[in-house]
Amino acid sequence: MKKLCTSSFLIFLLLLVACRPTRNLVYFDNLATQYDYKVPIQNVPDIQIKPGDLLNITVSSVNPESNVLFNNGIIVPPGTPYNTTTATPRLNEGYLVDREGFINFPVLGKVELAGLTREQAIDKLTEQIRLVIKSPIVNLRYLNFRVTVIGEVKNPSTFTVESEKLNVLEALGLAGDLTEYARRDNILIIRENHGERLATRLDLNSKDILESPFFYLQQNDVVYVEPYSRIKIAQSEPANRYIPIWAAAISAFAFSLITFFNK
Repeated sequence: MKKLCTSSFLIFLLLLVACRPTRNLVYFDNLATQYDYKVPIQNVPDIQIKPGDLLNITVSSVNPESNVLFNNGIIVPPGTPYNTTTATPRLNEGYLVDREGFINFPVLGKVELAGLTREQAIDKLTEQIRLVIKSPIVNLRYLNFRVTVIGEVKNPSTFTVESEKLNVLEALGLAGDLTEYARRDNILIIRENHGERLATRLDLNSKDILESPFFYLQQNDVVYVEPYSRIKIAQSEPANRYIPIWAAAISAFAFSLITFFNK
């Protein structure tokens, strides 16, 4: 009888362990530890300006008074970094790229920037402004480069970043990282590009994500982290809330039986 009770209790414990879902919570699990992983960085996208982008553009030159023409009446001293300027809110409102891809820039009028990278846009504006003032320095940055991270993360939200170079790991870091219920092998990236909506899935357990063209995000990308459905459904069932209590009671009862028959 003693052996029967002991065997039954062990079988019960094994069943409890077997019912637990297995999950791989390790990032880049297939990255070997015996050597350093080294590959050329080739998947950094050339972010192009799109309709709807909001751009901060400042112009400085050797003649600060001439800069007023291009900076909404604000004098920007030569050599002032574009991200440390103490300009008034009027300057920080930026220039909106319209549906046709143009901005309405002081003195120059309509300038088409859509389809250009940040460096190309700076070169184009510098070339045109050089016809008006001598040795202009043009700085340009995105004011609305944002990504949205939702799903099984600790702080889902839309994040606006100052740099146009943001990868999926950095975006997840902004969202407080994944929760313990998140699927690390099925991260969905949704992207709108040239009038099309693209979607792909990334596996954080694999090192292949580092070479994916979706590893670096683009403006207005959406990152969705899928939950483990079985775990979330089990949590949402009211009856399952009492499973830990019943498991503890059964374990205590089984332990009492074993103790009794061992006397």
